Amino acid sequence: MDQRIIDLYDDFTHGGMSRRSFLDKLAALAGSAAGAAAILPILQNNYAQAQTVPETDPRITAETVDIPGGQPGLKGYLVKPKDAQAKLPTVIVIHENRGLNPHIRDVTRRMATEGFIALGLDYLSPMGGTPADEDKGREMIGQLKQPDVIANGKATVAYLRGRPDSNGKVGAIGFCWGGGAVNSLAVNEPNLNAGVAYYGGQPKAEDVPKMQAAIMLHYASLDERINAGIPAYEAALKQAGKTYEIHMYQGVNHAFNNDTNAARYDKTAADQAWQRTVAFLKKNLA
Repeated sequence: MDQRIIDLYDDFTHGGMSRRSFLDKLAALAGSAAGAAAILPILQNNYAQAQTVPETDPRITAETVDIPGGQPGLKGYLVKPKDAQAKLPTVIVIHENRGLNPHIRDVTRRMATEGFIALGLDYLSPMGGTPADEDKGREMIGQLKQPDVIANGKATVAYLRGRPDSNGKVGAIGFCWGGGAVNSLAVNEPNLNAGVAYYGGQPKAEDVPKMQAAIMLHYASLDERINAGIPAYEAALKQAGKTYEIHMYQGVNHAFNNDTNAARYDKTAADQAWQRTVAFLKKNLA
């Protein structure tokens, strides 16, 4: 697909462009409104594919839980290995800027099959929960206040540390908006042990010395918007002597991990990043 079309979609999903303006520009790039209509389903997520690990998978149990200590109504999707005998490490899974959609629920289940207690935190739950309409979800994400985002993340860390089936270690993995939320949580929560941010916005350089968590950062080489913040972040991590890894995946786009998005998903990069992520979390949460 024409990279200009993918870049346009990225601007639409992250830059506040109206849907009408996006569709008009897409039609111009596609050559016609009919061409835009044919391309649009490829650009959008197809959640019918979000069943890599189905909810009925016999290896796991899943439930919705209330998270105390954050905003009223804060909830998460908790998935854990079935019949686990030992206490397990825990991982917060943080969604993109659409909320806790079927894809991120599936990622949460995948994390549980790797031996973690995984919690897909719905940052929109205090506002009534993640809607089915993605445009509405993006609007709601835009209404979140950063102090509440941080407070809800910190409450979730405390909740997972205190569970009787937890080993007391907490990690976080986030994608897009969630990648930025992982970085933010890492500089605001000293009890976070490890964080993995996929193509997420970077924290302020002056906040990096506050980080206690080991950090793994995944970036896409075609993601110029996010990548602009890498040099300052890496310099701050080095200067502060933090434990970190940065991985750049060549020739792929922002959201390359999202296998429900045909235009941007890259299986090779996604599989490699996942293998690195699981090994990193197992090492730092043991």
